[in-house]
Parts: sequence; structure tokens; C-alpha cells
Amino acid sequence: MFAVIKTGGKQYRVAANDLLKVEKVTGVAGDIVEFGEVLMVGEGASATVGVPVVEGALVTAEVVEQGRARKVIAFKKRRRQNSKRTRGHRQELTTVRISEILTGGAKPSKKAAAKPAAKAAKPAAEKEEAVTAKAAEATEAAPKAKAAPKKAAAKAKSAE
Repeated sequence: MFAVIKTGGKQYRVAANDLLKVEKVTGVAGDIVEFGEVLMVGEGASATVGVPVVEGALVTAEVVEQGRARKVIAFKKRRRQNSKRTRGHRQELTTVRISEILTGGAKPSKKAAAKPAAKAAKPAAEKEEAVTAKAAEATEAAPKAKAAPKKAAAKAKSAE
């Protein structure tokens, strides 16, 4: 059985135990991810084509590793203008192993990993609070530090 899934703006034809590199998917090695956009499922002539997706179809995969592709060099030159620019880009990729292709609303045998975005939002909020607290302390301490030298300078002038 095969399926055509859509992820990262691209379409992939997959089967069980296939190993493929897709655009970055959140998760660490060993996590289970689900691909819900299944465009086609089937075997040979009995393939089901979705409009635009197949209802109740799901593909689960295990994250093998997170990595980056080879560097792509973008070089631009304007002749006789003494102008050139070089830029490099490395696309982030995730290597996944397809574990199951499910149809008819079946549940996966392994549970998908919880979304780490919710976990990442809490530490970000805590960091922001800590930064604002430090900034408030700095602004309170700054006028006091500036006032002390002025007073000392005024006392020195009056003493003369």
C-alpha cells in the first residue's frame, strides 16, 4: 500500500518503512509525527484519490534525525559594474521513517508526540518577564547612581 502525502509544500509518494528527507518538522529523534494531508491512498488500480485530501487517512512516521542539506551558493554579478554578491543557504531537513498508512479513521499504534510549541511558549514568557524585571531594576538604579556624583560635586564646590 502506498500514499501520497503533502508536507512542506511538496508531495511525496510513500510506503511503509520508507526513509525520506522532508522540510523541517518539529520533534527530536524518536518522536512520532503524523501527516494528515493525504492526497492519495491505495494499491494499484484500487487507489483512492482525495478531493483535495482523503477523509480519515493518516500517515505516521518516526523522526530519525534533524539535519541540514548541502549549502547552495547564490552568486550574482553585474558585469563591468564592479558589483557582485555571494550568499549561501542550507535548508533544514528532517529524516523520517514511515511507520504506518492508516485509512478509515483508524488510530495509530504509537502515540504522536505532543506539540512542543506550547512548551516553548512558557519559557519564552518567563524569559521576557525576567528581562523586563532586570530592565526595571536598571532604570531604578541608574538615577540613583547619577545623583550621587552630582551631590558630591556640589559639596566639593561649596567646600571651596
